[in-house]
Amino acid sequence: MVLFLKPVFQERIWGGTALRQFGYDIPNERTGECWAISAHPNGPNIIENGPHQGETLDVVWHKDRALFGNDAREAFPLLTKILDANDKLSVQVHPDDDYARKHEGEYGKTECWYILDAKEDAEIIYGVNVEHYDDLNRLIDSNRFDDLFKKVKVKAGDFFYVPAGTVHAIGEGILILETQQSSDTTYRIYDYDRTDQNGQKRELHLAQSKDVIDMKTSNPNTQPVHDRRDGHRHTQFVSNAFFTVEKWEIDGQLDFEKPHDYCLVSVIEGTGHLIADGNIYEVNKGRHFILTTDDQDIQFEGTLTCIVSYS
Repeated sequence: MVLFLKPVFQERIWGGTALRQFGYDIPNERTGECWAISAHPNGPNIIENGPHQGETLDVVWHKDRALFGNDAREAFPLLTKILDANDKLSVQVHPDDDYARKHEGEYGKTECWYILDAKEDAEIIYGVNVEHYDDLNRLIDSNRFDDLFKKVKVKAGDFFYVPAGTVHAIGEGILILETQQSSDTTYRIYDYDRTDQNGQKRELHLAQSKDVIDMKTSNPNTQPVHDRRDGHRHTQFVSNAFFTVEKWEIDGQLDFEKPHDYCLVSVIEGTGHLIADGNIYEVNKGRHFILTTDDQDIQFEGTLTCIVSYS
């Protein structure tokens, strides 16, 4: 049984209107995030079809675990987002599992980014320009952030793996699909002295940031593997203990063999159909769904680009 999901939208100080290109009826002009596949309590998706229609993904995860290969983990492991960085995001860092469980009561936050679109000369912050913690603390304490942060140019089609502990920020004019552990813990290091609609600066978390920054993650560090499968272009961006993330560029018909008991799928371009166990579903840009353990005989038809992830 394929689970189609209703996106959840989050207003952000840095958000905009670019998510409309996916056909979404966004709630306001500062919509920064589409939580596309989420069982996180801060934004669980509602299931749109089948016996569980109207229920949220977190509820179904707990009551019908057979759909997910009887996965023994307490919480649904992944969260897929689309982010519209109309303005630059705060410079931040996320904790690993050990620190997050101890201090926040949830997963850590290792994530990765597929760049859907980017304005000319767009850039991200990825890592720092120092190698020793004494230098890191000195630059943070003296607010010398221009010296501290390492900037990287980006373009559409780029991919970045962002392990927990990596200092990072998405720059202005970038649209990304993010695959991450199901966590909502962020420690802000710097926020450009911005104020919200009430004139208040957002909270920084310098002590926690110093606790969790990993100096080793200072350079983008994945090597995508490209191949063709039955005439369709396939790219594996990353595969590790946290997640595997792949891109499928489908042109025609693909007999799809699930690489895992259940897979998360986001259609980022094109139109077509998904046929699962004889049921036909129309799928197009902006649709997100889970291929569950029940789904065995799967085909895609059309011209589609999909991001597939699993853990």
